[in-house]
Amino acid sequence: MDIRHDASVHEPAATPHGQTPHGPWPEDSLARVPYWIYQDQDNYAREMRRIFEGATWNFVCLEADIPNKGDYRTNQVGGMPVIVVRDADGSINCFENRCAHRGALIAFDDGGNVQNNFKCIYHAWSYDLAGNLRGIAFERGINGAGGMSKDFRRETHSPRKWRTTTLSGLVFATLSPDTPPIEEYLGAEVLGRVCRVLNRPIRIMGRFTQPLPNNWKLYVENVKDTYHASLLHLFFATFRITRLTQAGGVLVSPDGAHHSSYTIGTADVPGTEAFREKGLRSESDDYKLADPSLLDPVEEFGDKIQLQILSIFPGLVLQQIHNCLAVRQVVPKGIDKMELLWTYFGFADDTPEMNKRRLKQQNLVGPAGFVSMEDGCVGGFVQRGIAAAGDKISVVEMGGSTAESQATRATESPVRGFWKAYRRYMDY
Repeated sequence: MDIRHDASVHEPAATPHGQTPHGPWPEDSLARVPYWIYQDQDNYAREMRRIFEGATWNFVCLEADIPNKGDYRTNQVGGMPVIVVRDADGSINCFENRCAHRGALIAFDDGGNVQNNFKCIYHAWSYDLAGNLRGIAFERGINGAGGMSKDFRRETHSPRKWRTTTLSGLVFATLSPDTPPIEEYLGAEVLGRVCRVLNRPIRIMGRFTQPLPNNWKLYVENVKDTYHASLLHLFFATFRITRLTQAGGVLVSPDGAHHSSYTIGTADVPGTEAFREKGLRSESDDYKLADPSLLDPVEEFGDKIQLQILSIFPGLVLQQIHNCLAVRQVVPKGIDKMELLWTYFGFADDTPEMNKRRLKQQNLVGPAGFVSMEDGCVGGFVQRGIAAAGDKISVVEMGGSTAESQATRATESPVRGFWKAYRRYMDY
């Protein structure tokens, strides 16, 4: 069966090349983004087809999630539920979590193990570890009556299959035959920053799902927005995890799609004005830790980078905040809601002391994290704020109007990079 995906199938009516459903992009600038882009249902459907089911690599699980034959995880890519499973030969398969009979989910659990096949609970049609239809209950009927027609061919009926690839323990999938190798997709600089963190076998420490009341793109923008980090997050600035006055910068892949932001050391750069002189909220003498050992990091990677936030288009985040390591997956759930799937990890060779340190530092991030709890709110603030502003635009001009790497974090260059890639995939 030909499993190539035609991105035009079931799309809303096509728009002329370079045109959006609402006309031309405002000012044809990466620094101007229309608010309807977070509100339009037809545009959302187009995103599912052209981005998530298009020529992109989508994170689906960690290799450590499925170490043995038959180990599987369920996930969602764009709007499509998928199963990711380890085959008998050690390869990794990914296929649509949809029975070819009546469309029911094949697997319900978040993960588990099946030795040889998955079986749909509805009518017991079964699939092997590659997603091939292998068994049909009462295929020949009962006592010579009923059953499937004699010319029915199982091999022509199966869920859609995804190409898979792995990188440093991350598993990615794509429906498109045109998606380039993952190394080429990322570019050399961002690839190096992935391998910097994922430099040896990992151990999964925990996971949870965080629902967010905003369009998926607002969270991706937030991750790429280094400008807000020490302004919105009181904890970041007060304890000098990252401040715009510290050394660091941003890397943006040449195509704009992926980025890495980083902070080096804890000292402010000489000659810069302190945060308190600006009268900003992000500085407090009253904000102290009852247990200062929470911020007792050790150098792991030999480069004094104490924070690195990395994104892979369209929806993966790899974080290192001191010794707190995690991947976050963005899952769209509608024009104004999404889920964020968090997986905390350490390394297989961690000492008990390092394990304890990571567990403490995991309090930094998540829905109630000392650092990131504000990120769970601010996307909803934007979604609510633009409710009647579909014909207006946002201004994304810090650091210029182009999308390139910069030796500063007082910039929105990575956000503009996202829109550069987004417009290319959407043909806007």
